[in-house]
Amino acid sequence: MKLIACVDSNWGIGYKNELLVRIPSDQKFFRETTTGKVVVMGRKTLESFPGGKPLKNRTNIVITSSKNMTPKDGEIYVNSLEECLELLKQYDDEDIYIIGGSSVYKEFLPYCNKALITKVDRAFSADAYFPNLDKDEEWKMVRESEEQTYFDNTFEFTEYERI
Repeated sequence: MKLIACVDSNWGIGYKNELLVRIPSDQKFFRETTTGKVVVMGRKTLESFPGGKPLKNRTNIVITSSKNMTPKDGEIYVNSLEECLELLKQYDDEDIYIIGGSSVYKEFLPYCNKALITKVDRAFSADAYFPNLDKDEEWKMVRESEEQTYFDNTFEFTEYERI
């Protein structure tokens, strides 16, 4: 399983259930990487998508504590980490991407072996964070792209692996 996220310089990922920044090349990378794959998210992440609809051309698995969620656009609802892990056994581990939010990233971190992180060299106001892999001895950055710029945002694509 892999984690995929865009973080700011403090590992922030969101504010008031919105992304901190939208960078077209990061969004393209996310779309190309996850299309045709399985994406796992929390209910609030699903609700942050346009129209609250699941991502197209992917298997969308949504973790929620609510027992009365009815799939309306093909998404699959599960009520716990254990239920989700059981469901994920039917998919190839390489095709599973954890896409947020904060609590889902933290819950799944021990089960993942790779993290694709777009790092933006700027601190935004954030109320949701990704675990800081630079301070986690179990993770090591193994790839780093050249620095890129989108308006006043400098960023790079990085890849971390569990040691």
